[in-house]
Amino acid sequence: MGQDILKYIQQHIDRYMLELASWASVESCTGDRDGLQAFAGLFHERLRELGLAVEALGPGGARQWGRWQAGEGAPVLLIGHGDTVYPRGTLAAQPVETREGKLFGPGVYDMKGGLLSMCVAIEALQALGRAPRRPIWILQTDDEEVGSPVSRPYIEQLAREAAAVLVLEPATPAGALKTARKGVAVFELEVAGRAAHAGVAPEEGRSALIELAHQMLWLAGLNAPDLGTTVNVGMAEGGTAFNVVPAAAKAGIDVRVRTAGEANRIARLLGERGAVTPDVTVRYSGGLRNPPMERTAAIAALFGRARDCAREIGFEVEEAASGGGSDGNFTAALGVPTLDGLGPLGDGAHAVHEHIVVDGFPRRAALLARLIETL
Repeated sequence: MGQDILKYIQQHIDRYMLELASWASVESCTGDRDGLQAFAGLFHERLRELGLAVEALGPGGARQWGRWQAGEGAPVLLIGHGDTVYPRGTLAAQPVETREGKLFGPGVYDMKGGLLSMCVAIEALQALGRAPRRPIWILQTDDEEVGSPVSRPYIEQLAREAAAVLVLEPATPAGALKTARKGVAVFELEVAGRAAHAGVAPEEGRSALIELAHQMLWLAGLNAPDLGTTVNVGMAEGGTAFNVVPAAAKAGIDVRVRTAGEANRIARLLGERGAVTPDVTVRYSGGLRNPPMERTAAIAALFGRARDCAREIGFEVEEAASGGGSDGNFTAALGVPTLDGLGPLGDGAHAVHEHIVVDGFPRRAALLARLIETL
């Protein structure tokens, strides 16, 4: 049943790649309201052409909710984001172009290619006179690259009504689907010492930078590869001048964990941590931004369905865990079966060589079509 879908998509691949190139040519960095709204307008019209009911969620019109009201029961929710990490002007140095069987361009892999796959899958089913068993809902967000602070309530609201969630983030470079993702916690460390003249009265000072160094070494010791826990101090600063004992310092900390229990353990350790240097105080603030997407029996069963659909089409898919977070972390944490990484094959997310593999696109879109048809 999947071969006819694959054939249809292959017959129209040139048109789809032109469409994706036009989408990638709209610069839509997170926070660029004009670019995000321009892209959302293109996506909105594409969904309307497919006969979906579409409306904006929240102010600004950059967040879209589309509904294909076929089938019965709880819907299958498809999630993707239109924002990218590339600031306006990137296209001048990183143009959209095709070479060696790959389409290069900012956001083609992460993840406008995934958004296009949604549209292509629905188009193929409609063209072949086929319909899903359940309603299909599509949510296109505009702030995933910064953790979806505004979109998260909409994601969770729609996911609570869904039977399953399919996330069109890119596949791994090897093409694996993602059945687990680490949780992401973000903390800030603030150190308060006491300033003094470094040459005249250094003994009167209490160096916040020395204390920061103690804390950074302690934080490095929290890394636990056997548990999959990583703790990274990615930013640090302090002091005012070279001849002043620094009174203040701070650092930004990224923590990745496989389970909610591990997230709680790390948060507790940071909350209990005190200063090493006398007369200096330390304060950790922050917490879990993206809860872990933990592989459950329901997620494993959803992957099993995808694997069967892929074999029906004529290829194999594997599963993998990812250290990065996505909007799928939020839906999985609600207990909704979630399968991630259904987007196109490619590589180079957030990099100058970001691309998708053109001849791999039809298989992935056909897989999505069969999933939404049969779930």
